[in-house]
Amino acid sequence: MPPLFLASTSRYRRELLARLGWPFEAIAPGVAEAQWPGETPLAHCLRLAREKAQAVAEQHPEAVVIGSDQVLDLDGEAISKPGDFATALAQLQRCRGRTLICHTALCVLAGSQAAVESVPTEIVYRDLPDADLIAYLERERPFDAAGAVKVETAGIKLLARVRSDDPTALIGLPLIRLCELLAPHGYR
Repeated sequence: MPPLFLASTSRYRRELLARLGWPFEAIAPGVAEAQWPGETPLAHCLRLAREKAQAVAEQHPEAVVIGSDQVLDLDGEAISKPGDFATALAQLQRCRGRTLICHTALCVLAGSQAAVESVPTEIVYRDLPDADLIAYLERERPFDAAGAVKVETAGIKLLARVRSDDPTALIGLPLIRLCELLAPHGYR
């Protein structure tokens, strides 16, 4: 099997990929993540997944490289990592009672072969009062998670429903689809 690289600094993606038991190395791709003017949330995350994989593949052309990106789509507007308490609260207030799509893009790049896909997850937020949102943010501090919700922690209390073909997509790396894309490269 060729060496496997994860083009990411995300601890969540590293933890997810480690579940599969294959040796890999995680490398920061050094890609600017700004959304281009007029770029849809889906196009944005697909582009970034590919660019991240390409950046690492340039350093390791013999390897299979995984790139991934994630963005929440609120009626065509990208909702990303809040970074701080005030932004996280504002995001949760905008999302409450609403249905969003979380796009998790995946790129598997091996030589000149690239497979780029997105695994969508429908997320329905509960209509909770500010006090509940504030208590969650103070407890979990989810400022590094798109939309300030971590389903693997108490963030699940903020949601009424989650629908996806791959439950790991919402955490940051769709492992079911990844296994399918890696199989032709000897990863089984």
